[in-house]
Amino acid sequence: MMVGSVWAALELSLTCISAFSLISPAWFHTPTFSFGILTYCSWPQGDSWNLSCGTFRPLDEMPDFAWKVSAALLLGGWLLLAFSAILLLSWALAPKQLCPRTGSGKMPGMQAAAATATIVGLLVFPISLASPFAKEACGASSMYRSGQCQLGWGYVTAILSAVLASLLPVIRWPRVTKVQGRTILFSSNTEKIILVPEMSK
Repeated sequence: MMVGSVWAALELSLTCISAFSLISPAWFHTPTFSFGILTYCSWPQGDSWNLSCGTFRPLDEMPDFAWKVSAALLLGGWLLLAFSAILLLSWALAPKQLCPRTGSGKMPGMQAAAATATIVGLLVFPISLASPFAKEACGASSMYRSGQCQLGWGYVTAILSAVLASLLPVIRWPRVTKVQGRTILFSSNTEKIILVPEMSK
């Protein structure tokens, strides 16, 4: 119960951090303008508290195709991560009789898919620095070159949460060891050691 609760809390925290970075307009910024995957803000020179912000609501409003692909991948990765966190939380809080702890099931696969979609989305997004929107904001920007824009904390936070999310399935995966003809399965879900006799071939 305790181990499951810790993993659920960790995954829920990563889901919240990932959501916060997705709605952040601070992926790339100049002294008077910043933008992220879903939002952008502008302010007068020297008065960063007087913000005027907007969002790219439908996909059609996004500046170019790479931006749309990146947004779809990042949102898909976030939805998988959120769904995995909710399942893990319900599994950790449910009574043992109602939900037997027999293994992690498809959780590592879902977490790996979420991390993969997020990482690919983060790698695709800088291609959109060649879009007219980014060129207007950043000057001489091009693919993977931000021109006058500087990297913001929103993009860095998204990268860190993606790296941590990609470590979840690796750390959580049950470890298998062979000892004198028996397979020993160490499972953090059951908090038990399960001995499985080796089958004769």
